[in-house]
Amino acid sequence: MVTNSDFNFTKNESVTLELPFSEHIEELRQRIFHIFWVILILSCLAFFEVKFLVKILELPVDNVKFFQLSPGEYFVSTVKIAFYAGLLFGSPFAIGQLILFLLPGLTKKETKIILPLLFSSLCLFGLGLVFSYYALIPAALNFFLNYSEEVIEPFWSFDQYFEFVLVLFYSTGLAFQIPIIQILLGLLNIVSAKQMLTAWRYVILISTIIGAVLTPSTDPLTQLLLSGEYYYYIFQE
Repeated sequence: MVTNSDFNFTKNESVTLELPFSEHIEELRQRIFHIFWVILILSCLAFFEVKFLVKILELPVDNVKFFQLSPGEYFVSTVKIAFYAGLLFGSPFAIGQLILFLLPGLTKKETKIILPLLFSSLCLFGLGLVFSYYALIPAALNFFLNYSEEVIEPFWSFDQYFEFVLVLFYSTGLAFQIPIIQILLGLLNIVSAKQMLTAWRYVILISTIIGAVLTPSTDPLTQLLLSGEYYYYIFQE
């Protein structure tokens, strides 16, 4: 099998990979196999330190006692936390494997476009997680706590709390991918920034609907914050 080291990207404008289809499938299978084992190992490591991860997830909310509705609920929640943590920390390796698989079939011009986009996508997703952890999640939780203050003692199911946080994490991370989508649409000559500005009314309506659908809570503040991300990233072009 031909490896990536056989290619010289600095001297050739395009790279032609003369391999049979079966060789491509075998290489793809091997890379998927490597990704699977890396995510599995990271998930196992995260499971051994899951109490530390649980404490991090509980930091955005104060004065709340968590409980489990069934004997195995907390265990199942920790398994899910470990899996998603392994998936998150293993994503850079997965993207690296994707890049190595695609590189031999790309021209030098395509490489200069795709590599920065993949790296930027990963960075933006990380920024989305940070924004969700420090802005969206505290805003939503404080809304519910203040609404029921002096009326109901806050006892929350940890599994439901984790599902709530997980949805906000990934919905915010996806929202931060809008600049990448805009760039791709522009490169493919599908939609330009001028066309988006022309249809700003529809963009605001769609962004509001998406924010309402992706927000796991019903409070307006969280929905507005999530919708605001879409407004910003769509109109920043």
